[in-house]
Amino acid sequence: MLEFLWKSETRPWRVIVVGAGFAGLSAARELEKRRDVELTVLDRSNHHLFQPLLYQVATGGLNPSEIASPIRSLFRDSPRATVMLGSMTGIDRRKRTIQIDDSGSTLPYDYLIVAVGGRTSYFGHPEWESRAPGLKTLDDARNIRQGVLLAFERAEMEEDPEIRRRLMTVAVIGGGPTGVEMAGALAELRTHVLSREFKRIRPEDARVLLLEAGPRLLSGFPEKASATALSELGRLGVEVLLGETVEDIGTDSVRTNRRSLSAENVIWAAGVQGHPLGSLLEAPLDRAGRVKIAPELHLPHDERVFCLGDMTSLENRHGKPLPGVAPVAAQQGKHAARNIGRLIDGKRPKPFRYFDKGSMATIGRKSAVAVLPGGIVLSGWTAWLGWLAVHLAFLVDVQNRLVVMFRWAWAYLGWKWNVRLIDDVQHHPSPPATVMSSPTGAGLPG
Repeated sequence: MLEFLWKSETRPWRVIVVGAGFAGLSAARELEKRRDVELTVLDRSNHHLFQPLLYQVATGGLNPSEIASPIRSLFRDSPRATVMLGSMTGIDRRKRTIQIDDSGSTLPYDYLIVAVGGRTSYFGHPEWESRAPGLKTLDDARNIRQGVLLAFERAEMEEDPEIRRRLMTVAVIGGGPTGVEMAGALAELRTHVLSREFKRIRPEDARVLLLEAGPRLLSGFPEKASATALSELGRLGVEVLLGETVEDIGTDSVRTNRRSLSAENVIWAAGVQGHPLGSLLEAPLDRAGRVKIAPELHLPHDERVFCLGDMTSLENRHGKPLPGVAPVAAQQGKHAARNIGRLIDGKRPKPFRYFDKGSMATIGRKSAVAVLPGGIVLSGWTAWLGWLAVHLAFLVDVQNRLVVMFRWAWAYLGWKWNVRLIDDVQHHPSPPATVMSSPTGAGLPG
């Protein structure tokens, strides 16, 4: 209590938030309300990213800027918040300082929130990352988009039917919400958008494969929702392969426990692991490298350092781990900020209780599944409209909400997916050096 009185009478409490994802941004917005807090938001990127819509960037439906908002713009009207571009590379918990980048610069803190998210897990096969990109960043989404679109461009100029078939095959690994949404979007891109624009090939004949090691899709959803997702993906022409454990990923193929599949593009949506920064916190980690935190969301035995979101491991009141989804991270961020406020006010922090408002996944146009509290399962139009409304509401920038709403309306009315630029061809394989005949008889370079 003496420390509380001394600090409150001399200077504001210094709180650093590392990471401006759902958890970090939620915490920062709650903390900026307090006049006795001097807030610093540190992130290695200059934007907050709405990750649930990354798959729409990857499939040409949205621009990267439409799901990302500059962090500085979010705090420009806050007199007590400072935004810094950089990475936390070290911590001295005794001196209460963190190191920024590798320059040796340090920042002092009274309370620290670390919320840098998770990393794509390849289950002990890091060599697969270069062949099967995950979907965590804007760069990931752009690379996937360019790889898929360039494969169709190469197929348009390819004479060999086997090579053309491989170029027109995309394999998505992982049957969770990300994998289901990605596979559905790719199927619609193939059938309703690209099919109108190519002359030598039939994009609607392209194969979209969805591989899942378990016995059903959306394992965290009720079986009814899994069955609906399977049926709807089948209607879209997605080939769902259940019980397929990936054993190897080559340059142009995927080998599972049952077969070998030829695919030019492979997308990984199968797992998440903790962030490497977690190992610097000197806290216990679980098998996936996630930081084990106290129920109050701080590190065990250190109430000055809070850790949130996908990089952490915490069980709910029923002994089950909390899912790595945006609502969990956002609720944790607000709760951690309020617990810091309690500590500043000389009160005890409270345990976190996650309020599950439900889960949802979109499968395609007018098709989605939603699980409401109590296990109620919705599907079809109702779930799809709910999915649209929730995702628009979660976008933090009003301008982005309007732009995304317009793009979705435009795409719905005419299947107009116009965000399909290939702007980095040199980092992708070149088309084969052959000469073929065009439909008009003119020679085309391969």
